Amino acid sequence: MANGTNGDANGTEGAGRTRRTGGGAGRATRDAGSTGGGTGSTGGGTGSHPRHDLDDVIHAPVRLSIMAALSATDKAEFRFLRDTIEVSDSLLSKHVITLEEAGYVHVEKAFVGKRPRTWLAMTDEGRRAFHDYVSVLRRLTEGSPQ
Repeated sequence: MANGTNGDANGTEGAGRTRRTGGGAGRATRDAGSTGGGTGSTGGGTGSHPRHDLDDVIHAPVRLSIMAALSATDKAEFRFLRDTIEVSDSLLSKHVITLEEAGYVHVEKAFVGKRPRTWLAMTDEGRRAFHDYVSVLRRLTEGSPQ
C-alpha cells in the first residue's frame, strides 16, 4: 500500500477523552504468564476461550480496518486512508482518536505549502497489538485452543 498524496487536517485532537484500555490490561496479564485472557467485550469476563484475548480497542470494524491498512505501510495520509477504508472524515477521526489514545497510532500534522496534512503511522506498540490480535483470530478460526 502506498501513501496518499491529498491532505486533510480534520479532528484528530482528543481533548477531554479518556483512554480506552480494551484488551491491553488483559494482554499485560497474559504476558506475565497468567492464563484466562483479557477483557474482551464478547466474553463478559475472563476465561480460557481465545475470544477473551481479543483487544477491544482493535476489535471495532473501522479500527481493525485502520490497523490493517497501516500495518502494510510506514505511514499513510489521512485522506488516502479515509478513501481506502471507505469512511467519512468524522468517523475516521473518531476511531483514530481511540487508537492514538491507546498508543497504537501516531498522528503527525504539518503543512505542505499552505495546505494542512495529517499522516498516520502505527506505533511499535500498535504493531505488537495488531500482531497479537491477528494471532487470536487465527486461533479462533482454526480451532486452536492455545
